[in-house]
Amino acid sequence: MVRTPLTPEERERGERLGRLLRTARGGRSMTEIAAGAGVSAETLRKIETGRAPTPAFFTVAALSRVLGLSMDELAELCTPVPAAIPEAAVLASVKIA
Repeated sequence: MVRTPLTPEERERGERLGRLLRTARGGRSMTEIAAGAGVSAETLRKIETGRAPTPAFFTVAALSRVLGLSMDELAELCTPVPAAIPEAAVLASVKIA
């Protein structure tokens, strides 16, 4: 199967998702979160680093459940940030469980 190349916006959204998940994970281990979500630690690592910018819906849903994030919250936080709002302010709004 040949995949269509991702747009810069899609790559940015994937990188933002990875940063949000990493921030929400806090001090918990990658292995602990991955096991709780039923995914491999390598899958979580790829998502967090942006190497897997378009993870499957059910993977994101499972990770958000384990991290205590709502899907609505993730969707809102992964939308592009207007230039007037620093991304650090968006990341600071993530509730760490």
